[in-house]
Amino acid sequence: MKGRVKAERIDPVVHTLDDFLYTLKSKGFQLGEDAIGFIYFGKHYTGQGDELINAAIEVTLKVQKTFDGSFYLSLLETFAANKITSKQEALQYIKENRLFPF
Repeated sequence: MKGRVKAERIDPVVHTLDDFLYTLKSKGFQLGEDAIGFIYFGKHYTGQGDELINAAIEVTLKVQKTFDGSFYLSLLETFAANKITSKQEALQYIKENRLFPF
């Protein structure tokens, strides 16, 4: 149809942290109890919601190839300091500031 722009489908569902950790486990990512404890510590320390926690875990695993607690916490603090509230904003910030090669 001429003049119409096809809308990009965006998944509006934000998975809970528990669901995200279960999904990672089902895909073969074995996070130890210490890592899981640190993930929850970071969530409570920074006060971030599940969407940003999940994004920080995902970026940590992609960049570090394993869970690195200090890297993860640094990401969460960066998100908080820059008032980032969604995964999309977090990934945009990372790309715009060339923090990591994606």
